[in-house]
Amino acid sequence: MKLTIAVVGRMKKGPDQALVERYLDRLSKSGGQVAFDLRGVRETVESRLQTVAARRKDEAARLAGSVGADCVRIVFDERGENLSSEQFAAFLGRLRDEGRAEAGFFLGGPDGHDPDFLASAEKAVSFGRMTFPHQIARLMLAEQLYRAVTILSGHPYHRA
Repeated sequence: MKLTIAVVGRMKKGPDQALVERYLDRLSKSGGQVAFDLRGVRETVESRLQTVAARRKDEAARLAGSVGADCVRIVFDERGENLSSEQFAAFLGRLRDEGRAEAGFFLGGPDGHDPDFLASAEKAVSFGRMTFPHQIARLMLAEQLYRAVTILSGHPYHRA
């Protein structure tokens, strides 16, 4: 199953970006063991439209356009489901086992996701009720994707 990360915003050079790249590199190298193929990160800039609703709609259109039409949408939102690492891994494993071709993981901009885009998601996931900077959310996503691969492959990286 192809994995694509689509985000609003760009990472600045520095230790945050280096750590995200480290986890994505690990994911790329080990994902094949569990039939996951990281297709990369698709970044789009924040919308500059006048209203929150217009910005959200504009960003949602660009996020949706960065993946295939039949892509499973997994949207990260503070109102989403709070999953354990094991539950997240099991969900991804089920998608793969069902023969889904692509899973897209979406991080929105400062205004959050468009309500229609959020409603179109197969799953909305939360990193918790706290607010995190974009760089940290991206790092958590990269690490959890790598962790899911290690859980599914039985690797000792993940310890309860």
